[in-house]
Amino acid sequence: MAAPVRARPTGVGRTTESPLPAVPGASQEEIRRQNLGAVLRYVHLHGPTSRAELTSQLGLNRSTIGALAADLVAGGLVTEGAPASVRRAGRPSLVVSPRSDRVYAHALSIDADRLRAARVGLGGQILDLREIPRLSGTSAIDAVRPLADLVRDMERSVAPDALLVGGAVAVTDTTREPDGRIRIAGVDETLGVALEAEFSAGPGFVTGDLADIAALAEQVRGVATGIDDVIYLHGDLGISAGIIVGGRLVIGHRGHSGKVGHMVVNPNGLPCGCGSRGCWETEISEAALLRHAGRNPSDRAAVAEVLRAAADGDRTASAAVAQVADWLGFGVANLVNVVNPDAVVFGGSLRDIFTAGADVVRERLDTMPLPASREYLRLRAAALGRDAVLIGAAELAFDKLLADPLNVGVAGQMDPVDPI
Repeated sequence: MAAPVRARPTGVGRTTESPLPAVPGASQEEIRRQNLGAVLRYVHLHGPTSRAELTSQLGLNRSTIGALAADLVAGGLVTEGAPASVRRAGRPSLVVSPRSDRVYAHALSIDADRLRAARVGLGGQILDLREIPRLSGTSAIDAVRPLADLVRDMERSVAPDALLVGGAVAVTDTTREPDGRIRIAGVDETLGVALEAEFSAGPGFVTGDLADIAALAEQVRGVATGIDDVIYLHGDLGISAGIIVGGRLVIGHRGHSGKVGHMVVNPNGLPCGCGSRGCWETEISEAALLRHAGRNPSDRAAVAEVLRAAADGDRTASAAVAQVADWLGFGVANLVNVVNPDAVVFGGSLRDIFTAGADVVRERLDTMPLPASREYLRLRAAALGRDAVLIGAAELAFDKLLADPLNVGVAGQMDPVDPI
């Protein structure tokens, strides 16, 4: 049977690359497992790395790094080899590389308008990617069967000795009904039941909100790498946020944090699908941009056309972008005062809106937030694009392996060695 499915990711978002201080009273075996995880995590995040660099970066001695690398090789998680080029005299340091071709995770996403499935290798490389449209009104539960079909199709090309370490699903919180209305839906607990029914064999899946998972991806491999306090804003049919504080995702009670699109910014504004009025997403969503540009608010394909027209100097399109960007800056200013992040990252459709109206957004942020909160703030367009949710989902799936390489799949079948 598949492992129990968690309705929301817990204990994720950790990007520590060096060994944590030893817990008082920890056994030699516990210390060894911790150090193995630190080596594997570093190689997973940075790619092929010499033993010398691992020694320097992780603060362990050369013999310990050598023994740890040998254990990971024996477990089939990494390879070791001579560097491609040698620039100095003496014996070159062996290079440790993740087994991206052999160790992998399943990453699935239930987006507002499409379903995607990817096989992602250790090290973050997307090895295979399939996608199909998501029909209007299709629930997250209804999406599980077609996603499972995509996964089964991918698995036909996987080598027999490959190691699947787990899977994760990113779910958007908004869908469009057949009549054009937007329905708000979170990550439902019954999704886990549907996933376990389809994937009854294997290590099981974790699930999480799309914005949370994209935030994790941008922090681990995107524009927020090395930044511990981040707000990632995602736009599609609605607006949601992934919030990282102290290097960890803030998911709230039962995982319902980050619904910043329903922060009321204009009490006299338009009705929102949530039942309130003047929510932030009524002012900055794709529909708002299209409405101000005189276009059909349901025509998502027209968003790119409006942005191109604004870039070409069209007055109506430029005015629409400026108005949405002003409200975008207004809301971000409030979030900055509350969370005090080091960076705000704009993803999904908000990436393009921010890029087009960055000056307007910055004007708001130059005046509204408290000076102490905005002084070192960085505003950044997301770097990973549509792949962010798949990369982030894979990071969730790899988390157990990276925390304890000896306890996952064939890695747990390593020959016993002397503890370090």
